Amino acid sequence: MLITRGDFIDVWSKLNQRGKGFLLSKLNPSKVNRTKSAFNESAVSAANWWIIPSVRQRWNHMITNQVELDYEDYMMQKFFSNGSNLNLLSIGSGVCSHEIKLAKHQQLTKVVCTDLVQSLLDKASNNAKSEHLKNMEFICGDINETIPTEEQFDIVFFHASLHHFYDIDAFIKSTVIPRLKPNGHIVINEYVGVNRLQFPKNQIKAINQALTLVPQSLRKRFKSNAIKSKFYGSGLIRMILADPSECVDAEQILPVLHQYCHVVEERPYGGNILMNVLKDIAHNFLEDTPEIHQTLQKLFDFEDEYLKENQSDFLFGVYQIK
Repeated sequence: MLITRGDFIDVWSKLNQRGKGFLLSKLNPSKVNRTKSAFNESAVSAANWWIIPSVRQRWNHMITNQVELDYEDYMMQKFFSNGSNLNLLSIGSGVCSHEIKLAKHQQLTKVVCTDLVQSLLDKASNNAKSEHLKNMEFICGDINETIPTEEQFDIVFFHASLHHFYDIDAFIKSTVIPRLKPNGHIVINEYVGVNRLQFPKNQIKAINQALTLVPQSLRKRFKSNAIKSKFYGSGLIRMILADPSECVDAEQILPVLHQYCHVVEERPYGGNILMNVLKDIAHNFLEDTPEIHQTLQKLFDFEDEYLKENQSDFLFGVYQIK
């Protein structure tokens, strides 16, 4: 749909959460600048599903089979434990929280982080220094202009960034693979659902069914007294204005990786229901009370049932180029 009622609710919510400056940034005619504004350091305050500890533990369980084992450590222990002097390139690193975890593993001699937003890389660099990590580099700019194909890597890594690239096929074939060593690996932790979050009717219906499982006391929107009563989905116009790159070709991520790579492992971890139910209300679930615990368990169970018949929207995957 071009416009939904949810678009107006989201604009109003963002005005409360991030201020007029953030909304005005969406009127910038430059697609690149609108994309950058979506990741501006001053605009990161929000209430999304990833801030909830038990949600992150659920991801760990679904990816690593251990509630306390993060996927970064799992990745290095299971797939690269026998490696040495490995080089990793992260594309779209942001503040590099995941890359910093990876850089602590002795197998990685060099971790190169790239992003379009210098302020995020500056923060990442400071965080790396505080951790006394000397194997990290931070490069701002388009990878095609900053990382020559002659500099090849053992691993190319994406965390919530691959779904922001246009024409996934061309990007993997012409940008990623040429920067990988023979038999190199691509590792992703990504949204792989429908393009531009244009969810099908059955998914929107299921999201609203799940929302009814949440007591009203836990449905208060972030920085607002409004109650979240229904999920409407996102209109195409707002998606393009907010961030032209958001999930622009996400549907092609898995087909393209399957075309050019051997699947080493894929671990889906849902998100179809939880991401959308908990958006703007996740801040209500940070305490460990019986009501919160019971509500989250109901939502987890609901999503598990949904996933029995539907492909997961989020996935951790390890691939080796053919």
